[in-house]
Amino acid sequence: MFLRVINKILVLNPHADDGEFGCGGTVARLLQEGKEIFYAVFSLSEKSLTTGLPEDTHEKELYLAVKALGIPENNLIVFRYPVRDFPEYRQDILEKLVLLQKDISPDLVLLPSVRDVHQDHLTISQEGFRAFKKTNMLGYELPWNTTGFKNQAFIALDESHIVAKMRAVECYKSQKGKRPYASGEYVKSLAIVRGASINNRYAEAFEAIRIIV
Repeated sequence: MFLRVINKILVLNPHADDGEFGCGGTVARLLQEGKEIFYAVFSLSEKSLTTGLPEDTHEKELYLAVKALGIPENNLIVFRYPVRDFPEYRQDILEKLVLLQKDISPDLVLLPSVRDVHQDHLTISQEGFRAFKKTNMLGYELPWNTTGFKNQAFIALDESHIVAKMRAVECYKSQKGKRPYASGEYVKSLAIVRGASINNRYAEAFEAIRIIV
């Protein structure tokens, strides 16, 4: 099985919360199986905060979410690029990704879909491919941002993985009421739909960007 030879995983998050929404259940499963997870976040999206919220709101939520998933705090890497401006920092982001490749040398990278239309997500996907093109890569699903997502790979999940994902998503209280997908109901519903594709109770779907066997 593919995941048996995977021991070190790097998750690329354009913003705090993208990884939780896109592959939080998979992260929970891999941690349960004893894999080592590194979590790189490229923006804390201060400009997107609702008026009146403290500037460090997303940062505090991120640390709570990472703890809920079980990722060691030492494996969290946070950059502070301005939200919605990633294309302007493309080369600098690439250089950071190349350093992550050298420092971590992951067996698998989870990153946004190549069909994600958000400019920050697409920048991380494109530059991530350049930096990790010799590494296994799966593109995670954020349905509200993708067009023509190709669900070519599925990772089967159980109830405990979905519960961990919902706990992590719930940490982003600043998103409640603003994002219809920021709810446990949405998380569980999508996991059931994806699970039905592989005759499993729950699953997460991915694009097979690069698989090396």
